[in-house]
Amino acid sequence: MYEFTEYGNPFGFMSIMFPIVFVMAFGIIIAVFIKSIIQWNKNNHSPRLIVDATIVSKRTHTSHHHHASDMSMSHMHSTTTYYVTFQVESGDRMEFMMNGQEYGMLAEGDVGRLTFQGTRYLGFER
Repeated sequence: MYEFTEYGNPFGFMSIMFPIVFVMAFGIIIAVFIKSIIQWNKNNHSPRLIVDATIVSKRTHTSHHHHASDMSMSHMHSTTTYYVTFQVESGDRMEFMMNGQEYGMLAEGDVGRLTFQGTRYLGFER
């Protein structure tokens, strides 16, 4: 009969590592959640500013998610995030995330008035 010892137990390593990895993953999720709440609160307490600005660049970031199901079927999902960089009169540049509809209405070189609050994009009028 095989006897499980500290070094002979094939599950010994996993019984130690699983809780550590679980706690680390949970900690990262909590940290991201707290960071998001802090940023949201900071934006709410920032003044709404309207400044003259020029659109200097636009970019997108697309992430792909592949999900496999039990019955050998898979599902592919894509998410696109839209970013626009504005340059204000002082020469400073600010990049804001926005929805696809707003993004599609803006073009590089457009000049107008940018409205924002902290890191939150509120609008742009030519």
